[in-house]
Amino acid sequence: MDARTKQEGPKITVGPNALFFDDFKVGQSWLTPRRTISEADIVMFAGLTGDYNPVHTDEEFAKQTPFGTRILHGPAVFAIATGLEFRLGLKEGTAIAFLGMTWNLKAPVKMGDTIHVYQRVEAVRLTSNPNRGIVTFWVEVRNQAGTVCQDGDWKVMFQTNPAA
Repeated sequence: MDARTKQEGPKITVGPNALFFDDFKVGQSWLTPRRTISEADIVMFAGLTGDYNPVHTDEEFAKQTPFGTRILHGPAVFAIATGLEFRLGLKEGTAIAFLGMTWNLKAPVKMGDTIHVYQRVEAVRLTSNPNRGIVTFWVEVRNQAGTVCQDGDWKVMFQTNPAA
């Protein structure tokens, strides 16, 4: 290769449902697919993190708690919510970075619960770089009864649409 040959990096593919910053409007909302929580979710998260708190791993202990049974770790619920939200495809190839969150744990998620995510655009703003913008989402993890188990704001930086 000589100095006249320009080497390009890997090409980023934008998914079919992906949105650029310019596409988001305050009030837009989505519901994700659902997922039923299993014992494997609890066991794998405990193994991954080393959090073997008996409220998660000891059924006899957990029966004596206000929950009445083992519950999924709160951070695991958040992690699963990010996966459910990813399945919408909104960020595929257009999101630059997850910037932060405020997050509330409101109700337990138990084995056998089926959860999904409700997500709504709360705010949009350009950054000082005109090729980027920040979208603030209101996010709720809801169970099969519609109970909000966790909620809060997620801030995500997106690319603006190069074609706009």
